[in-house]
Amino acid sequence: MVRNKPEYTRREIGDHKLRPESLMMGYGYRPGWSEGSIKCPIFQTSTFAFESAEDGKHFFAVAYGLEEKKPRESLGLIYSRLNNPDLEILEDRLTLWDDAEAASVHASGMAAIATTALTFLRPGDVLLHSEPLYGGTEHLFTQVLPEFGIDVVGFPAGPSGPGVVEDALSDKSVAERVRMIFVETPANPTNDLVDISFCARVARRLSKDDRRVVLAVDNTFLGPLFQHPLQFGADLVIYSATKFIGGHSDLIAGAVLGPEDLIHRILGMRTFIGTAPDAWTGWLILRSLETLKMRMTAMMKNARYVADFLAEHPKVDNVHYLGRISEDDTQFELYRRQCVAPGSMVSFEVHGGEVEAFRFLNALQLIHLAVSLGGTESLAQHPATMTHADVPVEGQLRMGITPALVRLSIGVEHPDDLIADLDQALATV
Repeated sequence: MVRNKPEYTRREIGDHKLRPESLMMGYGYRPGWSEGSIKCPIFQTSTFAFESAEDGKHFFAVAYGLEEKKPRESLGLIYSRLNNPDLEILEDRLTLWDDAEAASVHASGMAAIATTALTFLRPGDVLLHSEPLYGGTEHLFTQVLPEFGIDVVGFPAGPSGPGVVEDALSDKSVAERVRMIFVETPANPTNDLVDISFCARVARRLSKDDRRVVLAVDNTFLGPLFQHPLQFGADLVIYSATKFIGGHSDLIAGAVLGPEDLIHRILGMRTFIGTAPDAWTGWLILRSLETLKMRMTAMMKNARYVADFLAEHPKVDNVHYLGRISEDDTQFELYRRQCVAPGSMVSFEVHGGEVEAFRFLNALQLIHLAVSLGGTESLAQHPATMTHADVPVEGQLRMGITPALVRLSIGVEHPDDLIADLDQALATV
């Protein structure tokens, strides 16, 4: 399959610019390359035959950085740990929603985060990160990276975050060593927001000619539709593609998007630590991207009905949902500026504690008791004892992860049916 870069990356019809949801149907691929197949085939191969020894020599020289790629040249196909047509087409297509220059796909969301961290952090560096984070990310940052001599400094999501950041940076021994700022916004599982523009200003202020401070944003909760971190100064946007992008709870994958120079470095690290996904996973995500906007829009609409129901229920103490932020909330202005829509993640506290939360979860009949999020089916879980169980109790409480907190990922079922299930489960509390 020979891909001609100008041909397969057209985004307009005449003067009319095509929208991402339309480009999801074929961007990066032409049926003529594969016997007229409307859908990209699955390139289920470990290795690729070279046309000539000279081609093989050039491909390896480019892969190892011994030669520069020619303008608009794609990395030659060598071995599926380096690249694969399904992954290359997927990477081209993923750039569209975030208007990114390039993308790198990975075997999981954690693989994307870990590969990015290993690309830019070295012993003695400081990683500045928001809290709370997804439990796996939290463990990587606070338990694993310090073993490699990397120091981590946390700051809270929400309105108090900027003050804590400035206090931490008042220590020159910290400020001079910050190499990466990593934020997850909205935060998992509380839906608290982090000001991306503020973090971008901090990253630029701390950067030196010989040391760029990279700002990476985990945008998994709002997906590529409802928030665009690169527009607010982020260098990289990271996704667990397992979630909304994959969207059917049948694959594991991750992605990093950003400028060509940074993604080139991440791809280099991916090659040598082996975090690329397989061709079948790439193909499945290409399938899922075609319905991404429809799925996320339907989920968002359902979540609003669910959040409104929970907010009025006498056995629910607090509802954390971006669609219910009022004008007098300290994060209302940030939400309106930074987010396109509220998404479909809802967290709430039942009246009581862990016992009552478990009683509610065990009574669900339609909503599945399972971790993960962003799939077509609705899911419920208990963050304090499940996804964030590794966080010490005092840390959980500081971050707003209480024993009574339940996290919902709202799917595409009929909202009346979801509410009926929630109502009967709450009756048991």
